[in-house]
Amino acid sequence: MKNLGANRVADPARRAAHRRGHLSEFAALCVLMLKGYRPVAQRFAAHGGEIDLIVRRGGTIVFVEVKARRSLSAAFAAIDARKRERFSRAARAWLARKPEAAGKTFRADAVFIVPGAWPKHVKDAFELNLGGKLS
Repeated sequence: MKNLGANRVADPARRAAHRRGHLSEFAALCVLMLKGYRPVAQRFAAHGGEIDLIVRRGGTIVFVEVKARRSLSAAFAAIDARKRERFSRAARAWLARKPEAAGKTFRADAVFIVPGAWPKHVKDAFELNLGGKLS
């Protein structure tokens, strides 16, 4: 039987996309740190969702989605309803593991990376649904 996971890693296009994703997350984190945010976690995955960056500033914890696309409109469009729900599930899972986060303010931001432009940080880019079940 073939090991599909090994073939994916060996695929040069997938490796390049993976590398671009990591570089985009690094650029986003640098921009956020220049704005006074401090990193809490990176690439948190749980319950079928993933959060690229979790940062904080003061009493606010921000869950950040990073999207690198050829255009700003394509980056905005990439955060569809399914992505938002999976993102929210992962945020709920992270919060369930962090009782010290109680009493903080939570927000879902996005950082959009497009060629030839400074990364665009959008506060409250989409609604964060923290009221659902974790299952």
